[in-house]
Amino acid sequence: MTKRTIKRTIKLTPVESIQQKIFMIRGHKVMLSIDLAALYGVEAKVLNQAVKRNIERFPGDFMFQLTGEEADSLRSQIVTLKSGRGKHSKYPPYAFTEQGVAMLSSVLKSDRAIAVNIMIMRAFVKLREILLTHKELARKLAQLEAKFAGHDHAIQNLFAAIRQLMASPVAPAKRRIGFTRKESKSSEAD
Repeated sequence: MTKRTIKRTIKLTPVESIQQKIFMIRGHKVMLSIDLAALYGVEAKVLNQAVKRNIERFPGDFMFQLTGEEADSLRSQIVTLKSGRGKHSKYPPYAFTEQGVAMLSSVLKSDRAIAVNIMIMRAFVKLREILLTHKELARKLAQLEAKFAGHDHAIQNLFAAIRQLMASPVAPAKRRIGFTRKESKSSEAD
C-alpha cells in the first residue's frame, strides 16, 4: 500500500474541528490527550503509555497533567462525560502544547499519526493567525479611538452651530405699511 493510498483511506478531521479541540489552560494553547487519541485512532491509554515510555521528550512546557479541578471544569464546559460506570478515565488527562503535539509524531510512528500531526500543526498555525488578526484589529481600533477622542467636543460644537442655523430666526416686529399718524401732545391736553 502506497502513502497516497493510505492518505485516501484515512478520513482526516477538518482544521476547523481540530481548532475546537484547542483549549487555553494555564496560559497555554493545548490539546487534551483524550482528543489527540481519538484523532490518532488509538485509545487514550495507548497514547499515554507511549508518552510515558518516552517521557524525556516531553518536558513541562510540552506537556502537563491537568489537576482534578481543571479536569472537572473542562468536563462541565465541554460535557465530555457519559453516564455510567467505566465510561470515562478516572485520571485527569494530559494537556499537550503545540510543541508537545509535534513531539508526538516522533513517538507515534504510524502514517495516520503523521497525517493527523500535519493537520494539527496547520490548525495551531491558523489559530495563531486568527489571534494576530484580532490583535491587529484591536490595535487599529485603539488608534482610531485615540485619534477621535478629542473630537467629541468639536463635533458637539459643530452640531450646536448647525442647530442654530436650522432654527428659524426671530424677526423683529413688522411695521405696518402706509401712513401712520402719531398722536400729538397738544391734542392730549385738550
